[in-house]
Amino acid sequence: MKYSYVSHLECPKCYEVYPKGEVHHLCSCGSPLLVRYDLKALSEAMSPKDLMERELTLWRYYELLPVEDPASVVSLGEGMTPLVPMTKLGKEMGLFHLYMKDEGMVPTGSFKARGAAVGVSKAKELGVKEIAMPTNGNAGAAWSLYAARADIKATIVMPVDAPEITRKECIVAGADLHLIDGLISDAGQVVAKAVAEHGIYDASTLKEPYRIEGKKTMGLELVEQMNWSMPNVILYPTGGGVGLIGIYKALLELREMGWIEGNLPRLVAVQSTGCAPIVQAWQDKSRSSEFFENAYTQAFGINVPKAIGDFLVLDAIYETNGCAVAIDDATMLKELETIGRTEGAFVCPEGAAAFAAARELKQKGWIGEEETVVILNTGQGIKYPETVKVDVEVLRKGESLSRV
Repeated sequence: MKYSYVSHLECPKCYEVYPKGEVHHLCSCGSPLLVRYDLKALSEAMSPKDLMERELTLWRYYELLPVEDPASVVSLGEGMTPLVPMTKLGKEMGLFHLYMKDEGMVPTGSFKARGAAVGVSKAKELGVKEIAMPTNGNAGAAWSLYAARADIKATIVMPVDAPEITRKECIVAGADLHLIDGLISDAGQVVAKAVAEHGIYDASTLKEPYRIEGKKTMGLELVEQMNWSMPNVILYPTGGGVGLIGIYKALLELREMGWIEGNLPRLVAVQSTGCAPIVQAWQDKSRSSEFFENAYTQAFGINVPKAIGDFLVLDAIYETNGCAVAIDDATMLKELETIGRTEGAFVCPEGAAAFAAARELKQKGWIGEEETVVILNTGQGIKYPETVKVDVEVLRKGESLSRV
């Protein structure tokens, strides 16, 4: 068997085909490119049982990933995150089959490690020596650390308000870090100029085709963890939307291979009321979104006013009979505390927004109490220490504890 069954790259808008093994970014029509595989040949060469003895990382799916030479793989052990039953919280919500796939368990503390692992590995295979990218924090941290492991220089531009811990991850990794007084869209303009002037490899969201392949392993893992069955609903915090696009792509590929059957899960894109371009587009029944002015939310990872792959996110929602939901920051932070007290999980604000969305959709009757629901928590809560305010009394030496 081949290590990878990658066959070519394809534009999902104009369907132009690009050869594998070369550096590609956007299609000539401006659309992101998608990686395609020889799924017929792969389905004839292997079955799910062939995965049983493999390492518990995302690289167990190497045939469905774009890296062709195993020597190019750059890994920190990412993948196979736990699928955690949220029994007490689910009972309180009225959802009796509620699960959390906890992406805070991967290296760098967020799901961004998946995209970085595959994206950096493919960049290494293509001979890339330097990358540049805008980020809201976690992606820049992840790509910096994986780039360091691959001996690739990383230039990162992030908003000055991004979580401070992600800056430190970039610095520790030796990245060339720059802060900008603006949003990720402003950072993107700076990176685009640097790419044009200096010929740096553009690792911006969906401007290289391979980050999505790392993110799709969340979908591959989820189905395998559910014994090659599917939940009824998947809720995903959506900024650039690569994770939701990737999960949908994984499900389509598995179905084409005959590894899963039946209706796909209804996909739910969760955003903040302070930055909800996908939600607005879905409500308008549009195929693309408009730039969301004055975007702000404490769920910094989903503070993306205009995603280049918005049409792919919306297609995934429409094709699965899903929906898009916006949660305000106060509700999100209240849900974060509820999850901690109820289930002992310190989730990130983006993940809390997804739980709050599930609660809202159950109350509206969009989700039934017996449906199986999976929520993606995309990172560790401890990466956002400023979201939890602490005001604790200081004891004097020898003082007794008061009982409440």
